[in-house]
Amino acid sequence: MPPDLPNTTWESMYAPYDQATYQSVLQQIMLGEVILDIGAGDLRLARQMANLARKVYALEIAPELFSRAIEQKPLPENIIPICADARSWDFPCDITTGILLMRHCTHFQLYAEKLLASGAQRLITNARWGMAVETIHLDAPRIEYKDLQLGWYACWCGSTGFKPGLAHLLTEELTSCTFEVDACPNCSARKAKSPDFAQKLHSA
Repeated sequence: MPPDLPNTTWESMYAPYDQATYQSVLQQIMLGEVILDIGAGDLRLARQMANLARKVYALEIAPELFSRAIEQKPLPENIIPICADARSWDFPCDITTGILLMRHCTHFQLYAEKLLASGAQRLITNARWGMAVETIHLDAPRIEYKDLQLGWYACWCGSTGFKPGLAHLLTEELTSCTFEVDACPNCSARKAKSPDFAQKLHSA
């Protein structure tokens, strides 16, 4: 485990989700994809994704979860179970989509950057908004937070919120869309605490 990226109580806890959440993920998966399921847990979602995907890398840090899941029922041939830490394990280069169901994720940017570097195009996750599952296009253009006049935003670091501004600029369109941004106040606060934050993300 990288000493400069300590694990957290929340992120190390296994938190299974209900079938409705899994279904919202499955609806966004395209046939024949290569999936990386980060924090695969008991493999319930991985098994269902295997019916749609060409290959599912099921990545989980807790070996006991894998053991119980495999003992209960043999895995389909297109599921590749990997017991490793997603922060330090090298992602395969054939991934098309990452799955990250982790409401209390503290390393969102690290995972997103590793997926993008591996060639993945999308990330299906609830990590930014907590409950709602969204599909993030990893190579989508992002504007600097400072250039956003007002509106809802979702940052590359994983933070979300509403940037206030002049009332006369608020339109119905602005209230119904979310802007992909970079360098939000939370990014700045994190960098202030650790000047080499970006370097750590890239070298972990």
